[in-house]
Formats: sequence, C-alpha cells, structure tokens
Amino acid sequence: MKFILAKKVEMSQVFDDKGKVHPVTWLEAGPIFVTQAKTKEKDGYTAVQVGFGSKKEKNVKKPQKIGKLADGNYPAIFREIRTDEVINVGEKIEATVFAEGDAVEVSGITKGKGFQGTVKRHGFHGGPRTHGQKHSERAPGSIGAVWPQRVLKGKRMSGHMGVDRVTVKNLKVIKIVPEKNLIAISGAVPGHRGSVLEIKGK
Repeated sequence: MKFILAKKVEMSQVFDDKGKVHPVTWLEAGPIFVTQAKTKEKDGYTAVQVGFGSKKEKNVKKPQKIGKLADGNYPAIFREIRTDEVINVGEKIEATVFAEGDAVEVSGITKGKGFQGTVKRHGFHGGPRTHGQKHSERAPGSIGAVWPQRVLKGKRMSGHMGVDRVTVKNLKVIKIVPEKNLIAISGAVPGHRGSVLEIKGK
C-alpha cells in the first residue's frame, strides 16, 4: 500500500545527477502506524486506519485511547484509507514505501485567504480604468438578471476564499532521505508549513 501521511516542511530545489534543477517541496513523511483494520463482514467495507505523530497521554481523551505507539505516546492525527490489502494492526509504514521517480498525488487543505473580492477569488477582470470610471476597477459589476428578477444560486461573488481540500496529481518523488523521514516531491503542494498532507502512490 503506497500511502503515507506527511507534514509540509518547506519549498526548495534539488539538483539531479545531470545537473538539472527541480523545484521541490520537502515533506516530513511518517512514520505512520496501523491503528485499526476494518473488514467487510463487520464494517461493510475494507479499510485501515492509521495514526501519525504523537501526543502525551494526559492530552488524550479516554475514548480515544486506542493503543500506544512504539515510543509510548498516542497518535495525534488519524486517517482512514480504503484498501483490500491485509495489513496488521501495529504495522509501521515509513517513507521508504516510495521510491525515487514514483508518480504520486498529494491531498491537503489549502491556505486560508479570508474574505476576498471577485478579482482575486474568481479572476474577474474588473471595470474599465478610464471613461469616467473612478472606483470601479475591482468592482464585480451587475449581478442581477432581467428574468427571473433575482440573483441566481451559484453566482460568482465575493466571499471566503481558501481552506478547501485540494488534490494535486501527477507529481514525482525526486529524492528520499530515509534516516530523516524526508521526501522531496516535485512542484508545489496545498497547505501552509506544518499542515498535514496525504501522499498516495499510483
């Protein structure tokens, strides 16, 4: 199962053997531990639940105490992956589950950008800069209709932007540093530094 959870570290660049530079995002990938296995007979579908990170026992609620990690702490983050593979509870998955050159897709929550206007949120061109126009450069313009004489649902307008789940496909694993649990993935991935991402192999 080519899947792992990771924390975004930073963007950087990596040179390959031919001297070509690749823009990459460094991710602290795993290790993750299988905390629960779901079966079709009992749960109606097959999946595994994995835990990532750790936190102290005093910060864990009683119903959430499902098992300790190897270092005696409890997972801080849980995710569930649909899979038909048989994976035992307690099994450890590390960054080495991937290899350099693997094609992957990365999912995460984008940065929050607050309340934004139509020019930034939807790419509107704005109003004209001349011919008597004064403050309408970034105005949305008319939003109504002759019929049905109301604003239609789904109209692109100003509003909250960001904090959306986004999946970026067709990325490549450029470099792996197993001793530090680091993976360099080509290009940019969603989220801010420190955000949790899901890396899935093809």
